[in-house]
Amino acid sequence: MKVLKVVSDRHRKEFLDFPARIFSHDKNYIRPLDKDVEDVFDSKKNRNFRNGESERFLFVNDQNETVGKIAVFINKKYKQKQPTGGIGFFDCVDDQKTADCIFDFAKNWLQERGMEAMDGPINFGERDKFWGLLIEGFFEPLYGMNYHAPYYKQLFENYGFQIYFNQLCFGRKVHAPVAENFLEMHRRVSENKNIYAKRLMVKELEKFAKDFTQIYNKAWSRHGEGKQLSEVQTLKLFKTLKPVINEHISWFIYENEKPIAMWMNIPDLNQWFKYLNGKFGIWQKLKWLWIKNFKKNKKMVGLVFGIVPEWQKKGIDGYMIWEGTKHFRKTTSFEDYEMQWIGDFNPKMLAIAENLETGVTRKLATYRYLFDRTKPFERHEML
Repeated sequence: MKVLKVVSDRHRKEFLDFPARIFSHDKNYIRPLDKDVEDVFDSKKNRNFRNGESERFLFVNDQNETVGKIAVFINKKYKQKQPTGGIGFFDCVDDQKTADCIFDFAKNWLQERGMEAMDGPINFGERDKFWGLLIEGFFEPLYGMNYHAPYYKQLFENYGFQIYFNQLCFGRKVHAPVAENFLEMHRRVSENKNIYAKRLMVKELEKFAKDFTQIYNKAWSRHGEGKQLSEVQTLKLFKTLKPVINEHISWFIYENEKPIAMWMNIPDLNQWFKYLNGKFGIWQKLKWLWIKNFKKNKKMVGLVFGIVPEWQKKGIDGYMIWEGTKHFRKTTSFEDYEMQWIGDFNPKMLAIAENLETGVTRKLATYRYLFDRTKPFERHEML
């Protein structure tokens, strides 16, 4: 088997096209946008190259047919008990020997750079995209989410990878009954005339970005991996989301003029992008605009849910959920609601998801492989 480093345009095209052939008969596969994948490996667009390096490889059999691919990377900011590198964008035919060769190659590449373990499949970047191996829930992936065939799990585990942490997605039907305790919370909070709800409006984007920042920083400051955001960062994010914001599905709660809670949702972009076959040139953008305006999107995605500490456990969650739900049931065509994944090491976030009356919809896993097989394996520490 030959190993080809991805350097030419032909190799880059093959790296992008190969998964589409693997999943050519799978109706649930949605090809990621080529641009989103390529941006990961563009040192001008991915700031992680400042603290690490990444390379991509294709694996070709004797008949000159691609049988697998992988990306390998190290990031000095990825702090672990032992130096740990990453593998991602792994795809392979259903053959353990081929997979073992690919994993061996990745292991050697990382060992040469001082690594003692590898995590995968992960992204050379943030955890919000291309992170984890799908092991349950083989239906259409959300935008930015990995999709794999069931046999990939065996390829990883037969090689010796172990689950470092599970990634759980939660969801519910938009028109499913809302629990009586949520309705009771809504009735109780509604008696306070200083509390009111507002939906996010594009014309007031700067105001909502500011309010989001205040709530987020207060709500998540006590969490182990909580990050403080600046208003500049939030406004930049909101402007990026502006073309896909639906003004009926993101909600903010105020006490007088003070923001105290928010529930951010957007349409699932994959329900539109699945018609573009990974491309997003001028023609595809025009096609996307037509699809976006004339084809109903029936799935919404939960991005962030937060309540400032002084208003937690006081019924604000039930108030906000019912205010939002009763509105977007009337004004939108959404039928399904699904949240982005939550790590099983984060019980506080899992509790929030359960409080939203959701159930587990799919499961991904982040695997780890220790190069020294005599060392004890430890899962992700609990937050």
